[in-house]
Amino acid sequence: MFYDPKKGHPFSIDPYKSLIFPRPIGWISTISKKGIPNLAPYSYFNAVADHPPQVMFSEEASILSNKYKDSLTNILSTKEFVVNFATSKICKQMALSSIDAPSDIDEFKFTKIKKRKSKKVKAPSVAESPVNLECKLLKTVKLKSNFKKYGTIVIGEVIGIFINNRFIKKGRIDSAAMRYVARLGYSEYTTVTSKFKMYHPKWKNK
Repeated sequence: MFYDPKKGHPFSIDPYKSLIFPRPIGWISTISKKGIPNLAPYSYFNAVADHPPQVMFSEEASILSNKYKDSLTNILSTKEFVVNFATSKICKQMALSSIDAPSDIDEFKFTKIKKRKSKKVKAPSVAESPVNLECKLLKTVKLKSNFKKYGTIVIGEVIGIFINNRFIKKGRIDSAAMRYVARLGYSEYTTVTSKFKMYHPKWKNK
């Protein structure tokens, strides 16, 4: 099967998101200038560099609303945010935090998620997350948009990293033990529970 997405698709539901998986979920916490915390998940998220460490996420908002989502509004005003990660134990709270709540609602309280005071930014961290990446805003990039939505990529430099000590084994991160939740397509998710090793080949000089 082949189709041109500009001309539509032959499915009842657009399959695009179900073709690129698993997508790690960046559970982004921010704080407004008025001091109201915000928490929202983004599956268009990933690490993009490590010298210095940098991450990105992108959000799409309705053109009809004529405004950014609370996460981006807060980041543009404070120049900071925290990347948290949902695990199998708190995945329902993560999903609940995606609700389109009014900007004066604290999603930490709404979802009954505990806050941890961050070290280098004012935005709170998710206490139940095995890892918190404290970030400062580097830049935003406008995405090509259609008649329904417009998108923005947010790129941040990681300036502080918290790791729960129980996931550090013999000087290495026990990633599978964290049970990170990732997005598939439709309303489907997956959990990282296993891993295997592969080594990069090296070119042998003649």
